[in-house]
Amino acid sequence: MTDASLRPKSSILRFVTSFGQAPLDYGRRFWLRLMVAVTFVLLYAPIATLIAFSFNDSKRNIVWKGFTLKYYAVAWNNASLVEAFYNSLAIAVMCTILSTIIGSMVALLLWRFQFPGKSAYEGFMTLPIVIPEICMGVAMLAFFARVGWPVGMPWPLNLSAITIAHVAFAFPFVAVVVRSRMAGFNRELEEASKDLGASEWQTFWNVIFPYMKPGIIAGALLAFTLSLDDFVITFFTSGPDTITFPVKVYSLVRRGVSPDINAASTALIVITVVATIFAMKLQAPEKQG
Repeated sequence: MTDASLRPKSSILRFVTSFGQAPLDYGRRFWLRLMVAVTFVLLYAPIATLIAFSFNDSKRNIVWKGFTLKYYAVAWNNASLVEAFYNSLAIAVMCTILSTIIGSMVALLLWRFQFPGKSAYEGFMTLPIVIPEICMGVAMLAFFARVGWPVGMPWPLNLSAITIAHVAFAFPFVAVVVRSRMAGFNRELEEASKDLGASEWQTFWNVIFPYMKPGIIAGALLAFTLSLDDFVITFFTSGPDTITFPVKVYSLVRRGVSPDINAASTALIVITVVATIFAMKLQAPEKQG
């Protein structure tokens, strides 16, 4: 072995020795750790503060006066706040089901088939993702006013306008996630299934759908969270008797933030975290912890 062949390796060794770590070993660098720590603090410090002050024994909710659970009872006994909370959950569940079905079908269509105007359709489908949310809300308001959407219907039909608006906003997100998942699918598996005598439905259910499942779960979780915490579109499409939780919280916050609002918001955060953990378990049931 010649000295020329050893020169590149010796240069790399000198570089590693000078820094005390490999060039791609970024996790040991102090500045990167500091940046990650600052990012996490900025992201989660407000949430942690909200959760902590939901246990604060003070009506003004400015200075910590002591630990208490009474404001959770106050929030639970607030009939209008509980009704708004149930409305948001019902809308989020219906939006998740419909958006997941429509988005998965659209993703499968765009992944598998070629047809005239496919690029234009794909661009048109992603408009709700790129346009400002307030424009989406105004457009849905104009649409329902133009078609004369009925009002005053019994629950849960009175939530139909908000649900339709949320589905129109959320299903493109599901389609993008599922299609990204299907981009790595090996079409030879589908051909092998058909060569072995499987029908189109058997091939889809036993070969394609299991591969789609992680993307479908991720898209459903995204649709659920988008619907649950949406304010702008809901504000434009809701009526006086169809108040959702974000709109109700906004109306209460205008008079000041009270501990019962923090308690209700904490309950919403817990539901979102539990849904996230459940979705991660469904995506990788074989992994533990």
